[in-house]
Amino acid sequence: MANLKKLIFSALTLPFLFNLNIPSNSSQREVKVFSGRHYNTDRGVYKKFADKTGIKVRLIEAAGISLLERLRREGKNSQADLILLVDAARITNAAKADLLQSIESSSLENDVPNGLKDPDKKWYALTRRVRVMVANPKVVDIKKINDYADLADPSLKGKVCLRNRKSPYNQSLVANQIVNKGQEATKTWLNGMISNVSKPFFPGDISIVRAVAKKKCGIGIVNHYYVARMLAGINGNRDRLYAKRTTVLTPSPAHVNISAGGVAKYATNKADAIKLLEFLASPEGSKGLAAPTFEHPLKEVNQNEVVKNFGEFTPDEVTVEDLGNKNSMAIRMMKEAGWY
Repeated sequence: MANLKKLIFSALTLPFLFNLNIPSNSSQREVKVFSGRHYNTDRGVYKKFADKTGIKVRLIEAAGISLLERLRREGKNSQADLILLVDAARITNAAKADLLQSIESSSLENDVPNGLKDPDKKWYALTRRVRVMVANPKVVDIKKINDYADLADPSLKGKVCLRNRKSPYNQSLVANQIVNKGQEATKTWLNGMISNVSKPFFPGDISIVRAVAKKKCGIGIVNHYYVARMLAGINGNRDRLYAKRTTVLTPSPAHVNISAGGVAKYATNKADAIKLLEFLASPEGSKGLAAPTFEHPLKEVNQNEVVKNFGEFTPDEVTVEDLGNKNSMAIRMMKEAGWY
């Protein structure tokens, strides 16, 4: 039985290999993409790139942590050309681990806003995600909740639900608060918020939305696009109805996270990897990635009506580099506060 379980687990975690067909009269140039993004709609963007350039895209998808471990293990033998990851900490950790290389690209510098790219030019953001609060107005008074800090209010005792500490999105949120408000204020916020948590901690953002809808708690923190996907019926009618029972509250300014890409240190096709990264970060490419996933492109708000109904958001001034630098401290403080 143990061997059977191991076999099933291995089959489920094998990276997905995706080849795009290219015209028969094109060259056999190819970019190997290791991606921590898991959206079928991304393949349409790769196809557009292949059609425009004649450059083949070979896609391998796996969890971000697994991809980084594979890059470390394979070293110079790695076949990866381009690395795509979600969350600020993961992409900055990849750069710190010397898994990415610096590149020169005027179009990337122009298309990617300041604060969303590496000063050493090892990675560039592709899409944006807003960390919002989702509340049940029948359980909590939404007029009194305007910021993440409000979740520490004693009136919310037993009404807050959170994803577990391993979530890179929550780690980046705490890092964001450290930069914005300082270590002591963040410690106070964490202690207060965790004392309000309706335990156990949840494994994912969608489960938090469901719990809020079912009144198992009154408010939680999630990435905005999870709620949008539910409201749009992507996950089925039941989840759509759950999401309709909730209200999205966006702090102003709001913590914004990213998905991002960088050229692998030992890329065998560096030139074409840069071309693909340039396309993905361009207005056309960024919108192509973000629109169907309900994320935000780099320079505009997602125009899907579901997302627009959440209202405008103002990003704070914390850079992605700042989030990565404070990641270790954030994890330590979360642990000390009892966020497990």
